[in-house]
Formats: sequence, structure tokens, C-alpha cells
Amino acid sequence: MKTLFNTLPLLIPMLLAACSQADLRATGDLGVVIEREQGSAQIVNTSKPAMLSRIEGLGDLSHASVVFSRDQRYAYVFGRDGGLSKVDLLQDKLAKRIIQAGNSIGGAISQDGKVIAVSNYTPGGVKLFDADTLEQLAEIPALYGEDNKLSKVVGLVDAPGQRFVCSLFEGNQIWLIDAKNPRQPQVQKFQNIGKQPYDALLTPDGHFYAAGLFGEKGLALLDLWQPEQGVKHILQDYGKDDAQTPVYKMPHLEGWTVAGNWLLVPAIGRHEVLVVDTRDWSLARRIPLAGQPVFVMARPDGRQAWVNFAFPDNQTVQVIDIKDFQVVKTLQPGKAVLHMEFSPRGEAVWLAVRDEDRVMVYDTETLAETARLPAQKPSGIFFSNRANQLGL
Repeated sequence: MKTLFNTLPLLIPMLLAACSQADLRATGDLGVVIEREQGSAQIVNTSKPAMLSRIEGLGDLSHASVVFSRDQRYAYVFGRDGGLSKVDLLQDKLAKRIIQAGNSIGGAISQDGKVIAVSNYTPGGVKLFDADTLEQLAEIPALYGEDNKLSKVVGLVDAPGQRFVCSLFEGNQIWLIDAKNPRQPQVQKFQNIGKQPYDALLTPDGHFYAAGLFGEKGLALLDLWQPEQGVKHILQDYGKDDAQTPVYKMPHLEGWTVAGNWLLVPAIGRHEVLVVDTRDWSLARRIPLAGQPVFVMARPDGRQAWVNFAFPDNQTVQVIDIKDFQVVKTLQPGKAVLHMEFSPRGEAVWLAVRDEDRVMVYDTETLAETARLPAQKPSGIFFSNRANQLGL
């Protein structure tokens, strides 16, 4: 008996260690699926598709987006109600949540992972927060015009050099925000860049920021290596003589829409994707599609682009082979395919099928379905490898 008592202090740590080993999970295997109507998010395993847990109490997620901490442990969820939620992916819990504005549509995390930036509709502007504590570090009102009106802020992305870039919808501006000192950020403003920039993308190398224009034809392009050259317009002649058509849903530029030398842009209100040669920013081709594209996302190797559509064609997904810019497959995953996300190396793609209450996984080589997971009105899908990518 004495021997047993003597060995207990040694056995207990070993037993606890064994229990903790059984619960270990790798952060690179994790992702988040937004369940928009429930105000919840699933934490999922992406290598062996499965739901691990559900995090509730995240507020209005009708237009939610997610970024990840540098170590991939935390997911920061930006809600439409101005909520900023920090989710612990390893402990399956909501670590902290604040309401930082009245209406928010997205955010970004700085290059060093220490600062969270949020773009707001109400009040218009950008706020900076400490990534660890969610303490507010700075507020930058999106003021424009002689009477200092507030503009909605869209297209917020992180950029090299501890910077953020965003666009002002009503203000017709692009802002380059230097956040090296996040309590006193410096803003470089580019005015009259085009009417109503509605969304934007950063090229994967962090070189160019392109904002789509809703109020006129074309894109506004800023060279972040040479910002002193100002903003230039590209594609301003595209569709200028075409009849105006109704827009059922604003397309999104955010996503992996750059494949090699090609930029693939969803055409507003039209059944086509535009292919832009990034060497001279000329329109190289127009690819006819089944409906009005919303997301055009390139597989990580740049060989394919997957496209989903606005209503009434949102049950359809089309796959474009970048080699010859041809649609090689039309899929019918189910009603209301809202978002897509590729696995880190692109062998699989996950689809959020809202009205079928499921997430579907496809093999990108065979284009066959390989798995499906139940989800409550899923919308955005975000994998933790985004932590190591610019502009996402």
C-alpha cells in the first residue's frame, strides 16, 4: 500500500497527459462554417470532413466574414450587427465578443497578426483592435466631401508593411492605412477613383489592389509598390454599349480570383466572367456562364476557377478550365450555393448549400462529390490556412 501511495504522484501526471493527448488537434486541419440564421458557427475538420463543435451566440451573421490569428488558433468573426467575436478553435468556445459598431461587413488582420481592422457601414469608418484583448486602438471615420459625410467602407484587406487598404462606397475613394503605430494610424487618401466602389481584391503577392465600381464601368487599380502614381482605371470600355440589366446580387471580388497572369472578374449584372491580362490590364476574354456570377474563386494552383451564381441560378456551380477558359463542368449541388472554399492545396472544394441545410465536398480532379455535412443554413466557409495568405 505504501508503494502505491508513493507512485501516485507520478501516475497522475501521466494519466492527465494521456487524456490531453487524446484531445489534441492540429490547427492546420481546422475551418469555420457560418450558420447565418442561427448566429452560430461550426468548427470543422477539413482533412477528414467532420463537424467538431458548434459555437453559438455570434449575433447577426447575415453577411459574416472570418480571419484567423497567425498561429491559426483563433477565428475572428465579423457580424452584420457590428459584432466582433474571437473564437478559440482548440477549446471550442467563444473567447470574447464585443459590439463595435451598428453595421459591419468585414475585416482584416495585420501582417504581424497583432491588429484587427473592421470596416463599418454604420457609422462609416474603420476601427483597429488589439488581436489579443479586442481593446480598441483607433477609430478612423470615413469622412468625405465638404460637409464631412460618413461613407460606408468596403473592400478592406490587409497589405504588406503593416498596412490596410479599403474603399469608400459613397466617398469614391481608396484609403491606404499605415498601422505600424496602430494607436495613431496614418491614412493616405486617393480621391475620385470612380463611382461607388463596392468590393475589392488584393493580388496574392500584395502588389495590386483592385476595386470594382458599381456606379460606372471598369475597375480602380492601385499599385501598392508605387502608390505615388495614384489610381488608374482599367476596363472602362467594357460593356459601355451594352443594355443595362437588373443586378440580383452584388458580385464579390474577394477570393482567389487571380490565376497566373489572369485576373477573373465577375461581370456586374451579366452572365459572364471577364478575363483580364495582368501584364497590361487589358480585357483578354469574356467567358459566357449560366447566370450572374457572385464568387469566382481560383483553385490554389490556378488551373481551375469555380463560380457560383445569384438567384434564380444559385443552385448551379460551374467549373472553368483556365488552360483554355472553357466551362468544363456544370454542377447542381442544391438550392442556394452561397460560398466556396478550397482545401489548402486545392484537392477538394467545400460548398455551402444554404437551402438544403448542408455543406458538400467535391474532388476538384474528378469533380465528384466526396462528402456532405449537415449545417443550419450555411453561408461562408473559411479554412485556417487563410492565416498565411495576404488579402483574405
